[in-house]
Amino acid sequence: MTSDAKFVNRRDLLKVLGLGGTALAVTGCGNTSIESGAELVQSSVQPEDFVVPGVGVYYASTCTQCSSGCGVMGRVREGRVLKLEGSRSSVINAGKICGLGQAAVQAHYHPDRLTVPMVREGNALKETTWEKAMALLTEKLGPASKLSGEQVAFMTGDVSGHQKALLRNFMDSFESGGRHVVYEALSSTVAAAVHKKMFGVEQPLVHLDKAKMVLSFGNDFMGTGVSPVHFAGQYAKFRKPDRGTLVQIEPKMTLTGANADRWVPIIPGTEGVMALGIARELMHHKEYEHTVPAEIHELIKPYTPEFVSRTTGVPAHMVPHVASLLWEKAPSLVLAGASAEGHAHGSENVAAIMLLNVILDNMGKTLERPGASPFPQLAPVSGSTAALMDFNKVMAAGKCQALLIHDTNPVYSAPDFMRFAENLKKVPFKVALAQQIDETAAECDLVLPLLSSMEDFGTHVASYQPHGVQIGMQQPLMEKLHKDTRSLGDVLLDLLKLRKADAYKSYPDYFAYLKSSVVQAKSAFKDAAADTESFWDAALSAGVLHVEAPASPLSVQVKAAMVKQPDVFLEEASFPFHLVPSVRGNFRDGAHANLPWMQESPDSLTTVVWDSWVELHPKTAEALHIDEGDILEVQSANGLIRAKAYLFPGIHPKVISIPIGQGHENMGRYASHVGVNPLKIINPIFDQQTGELALNATRVMIRKTRTHEKFAKDEGAANTQHGRKLVATIAADKVDLAHEVNNVNH
Repeated sequence: MTSDAKFVNRRDLLKVLGLGGTALAVTGCGNTSIESGAELVQSSVQPEDFVVPGVGVYYASTCTQCSSGCGVMGRVREGRVLKLEGSRSSVINAGKICGLGQAAVQAHYHPDRLTVPMVREGNALKETTWEKAMALLTEKLGPASKLSGEQVAFMTGDVSGHQKALLRNFMDSFESGGRHVVYEALSSTVAAAVHKKMFGVEQPLVHLDKAKMVLSFGNDFMGTGVSPVHFAGQYAKFRKPDRGTLVQIEPKMTLTGANADRWVPIIPGTEGVMALGIARELMHHKEYEHTVPAEIHELIKPYTPEFVSRTTGVPAHMVPHVASLLWEKAPSLVLAGASAEGHAHGSENVAAIMLLNVILDNMGKTLERPGASPFPQLAPVSGSTAALMDFNKVMAAGKCQALLIHDTNPVYSAPDFMRFAENLKKVPFKVALAQQIDETAAECDLVLPLLSSMEDFGTHVASYQPHGVQIGMQQPLMEKLHKDTRSLGDVLLDLLKLRKADAYKSYPDYFAYLKSSVVQAKSAFKDAAADTESFWDAALSAGVLHVEAPASPLSVQVKAAMVKQPDVFLEEASFPFHLVPSVRGNFRDGAHANLPWMQESPDSLTTVVWDSWVELHPKTAEALHIDEGDILEVQSANGLIRAKAYLFPGIHPKVISIPIGQGHENMGRYASHVGVNPLKIINPIFDQQTGELALNATRVMIRKTRTHEKFAKDEGAANTQHGRKLVATIAADKVDLAHEVNNVNH
């Protein structure tokens, strides 16, 4: 907290929210067109009556930039939110915040924000009024519409809290129930399904801080994982004396891999083979002769270091070496990540990796069952590409008559083979609830402008709960900037009133509904104030409500892990390279590419800004006579994209990687026509167990073009020696340290 900050009682703030202030008459000075006394200049926001000029106040809320559910404190001065910081009241982020979270302020003030409803007239969206928009919604979605079942659908990203409750109630208001499609382009459905089979829960509690050794197969827990701010904090504890050891095995280096003690490149899709090879080496210890079932001994018998090396491309000596680290540094923790999940046999990969935790007896030590939530109706619903595939078939068949869309952009992120945009046109009535026009909203018939997260109320429940169950309270940090924008909750409530007016007539607005719902659950919270108003004020002041829900031991179904890996991993002469679409914390699935702060933030490993690139190993580039900046064509069986070559040793020689998040065609001035979108050329390959799209299973070919462009990046010149060998370099494993130290001493 800075010295100019003060805390204000939330009840006082609620009294003045939405009240106008005094307009300011500005006297003309200098070369201005404003004549003294002739014109009135009014601020776009009205500061609270108790504001002291130049002195900031802090209000608690919840970050909505991703589904981690971090608590935030918003610094407000003269009625404007200026900056976000992490909230110490949150057990998820414990006072810390990432760059993406801080960029929520820029999303709030974005010049391309929607300010009025838009309705389609011919081939274009035109401004309209809320009265006309509601009349159209009444006609298309009211009782007279006679819609039922899968004729009506609501598509969202991950959703939780009271917004989810209202949304589900709205869909249930249709006969046979409408379809709620939850879509996330970057889904962890495969791992969740395996965890459910093996341990009985989709998301076990992970204790990095209790481990002495972490073996991660592509789990970028510090960069783009399920709760990166939380796990960055845990990783800091993991690194304190006695310092833990991290080994990262993955095809392309992630931020977590860059922080590892040992980074091991592997051929994509062979992670399960590596895991079973490590398990076989662990069996050399007599302790496992009787504690590990005979079925496991039989399963892992063929996975010798030599076989593993031929299959994975990992040196044979690394297999026993990693196994010895796991044995020596107990307790350990083994994690599976996106690079292991994204294959036709992704479920088998994850099962083999998690089997190591069973063998090493990590349950109850570094892996636990999370506490049960007393509010299942508020629990998060996670999205998947499998859900989108199923709904895409419904649209293609012309069965969907009305579709509402919020917080997801499938026209951008769905691969071309799905023909999603083409099928979307078959839906007669499409409504987008959005803050800005994107590729999907641009295809809709009605677009409703929403408040930003800085202006809205809500509750949020994160999918990963490290301690008990935390409900994040979201509240306005300032008045709304644009008078014709509305709360998501108010829009959902209005939709429900179209269907069930009598059931919701007691709630004049979403705030009333939310407050009533929260205070009715007061008894579930320990040490809650007896007075209703005091309880509500305390919840908003802290920004969180916390339920004690102790963790418990995990049950294990070993048979769920008894799965065999593919016998053969075939090479494809026509498409010799594996494509790994990499995820960046700044962009995630591309939803934040419209934020110039994120565009300007250098990539953690390449330092590239405002661009896309084709990352390849220097040895691969040398063999193909490719230099940095050469424009390459990357072609799969389903499409072709072009981007500049970037040479980087942190990638397997048989792999190329293109970051996800760029390549928008319609997302405002800062994102449109910047870079390329690798998701478009993904092949139709799916996990055999869950039906999830296999993002890392596409094979590609690359061709060098005659075009060359320089990168905009933050690392400066790559070579400042100009061929003069002013500074010699040598690989670390070639240095005789004792000899070098002796030379220095002399």
